[in-house]
Amino acid sequence: MFKEILQRIVADCNGGIGATLMGYDGIAIDEYVNEDAALDINLVAVEFSNVAKEIRKAVDILETGELQEVSIKTDQCYLVISALTEEYFVALAVQRDGNFGQARYLLMREAATLREALE
Repeated sequence: MFKEILQRIVADCNGGIGATLMGYDGIAIDEYVNEDAALDINLVAVEFSNVAKEIRKAVDILETGELQEVSIKTDQCYLVISALTEEYFVALAVQRDGNFGQARYLLMREAATLREALE
């Protein structure tokens, strides 16, 4: 079920490379990556899960509410991390010439479906 949701997100996003559902502990639940992707989305998400975990701690310390989203821009891609629960997030990698705004929208659109599937 997770793979179908992740595939829909990637397919609907202009420039979508891949998406992964992962725990803040760095363990992937499921992923979908385009066949021609040159990026290891799982490895990227594992490395950035530590960043997301630290940002979440900072948000808690500053008492600014729940972490919702983290965006990372590199020379090669955008990575949008969307918090789902206390334990899980979804990350979407998008080509630099892809549609970053659409990526954010698609993650918000599918967040409730992913949360339900996690229960």
